Amino acid sequence: MQQRRVHELRLVVTTDDYEKALHFYRDVLGLRERAAFTSEGGHVSILEAGEATLELADVRHAEFIDEVEVGLRVAGHIRVAFRVDDSASAAETLERAGAGVLAKARKTPWNSLNARLEGPAGLQLTLFSEMDQEPV
Repeated sequence: MQQRRVHELRLVVTTDDYEKALHFYRDVLGLRERAAFTSEGGHVSILEAGEATLELADVRHAEFIDEVEVGLRVAGHIRVAFRVDDSASAAETLERAGAGVLAKARKTPWNSLNARLEGPAGLQLTLFSEMDQEPV
């Protein structure tokens, strides 16, 4: 059996408004803070987002995903997707916290309910809930 070489995926995002982004992702979205560190006037928080995966898509498939979720090509080369219990409700909560809604939750061909938002730190977010599975 091959030894596992990678033990964690950590997406590092730099933001001009650390407090706003921390509040949004930790307090509103509900990512648990694993650790926080400071340096000479700087801050970093490591937030847990459940199981991490790296999804690689070619340009044509990324265009297809945008078309399904939003109706047009809107994502850059990075988009963050979070599996949540109820994507429609979570999207409404994030919208009230200041996220821009690009598309309300809609059923996808891969049987999930996906919503697309623009969150703090310039991150485009997909919130998805699996329609044929129990809540996480």
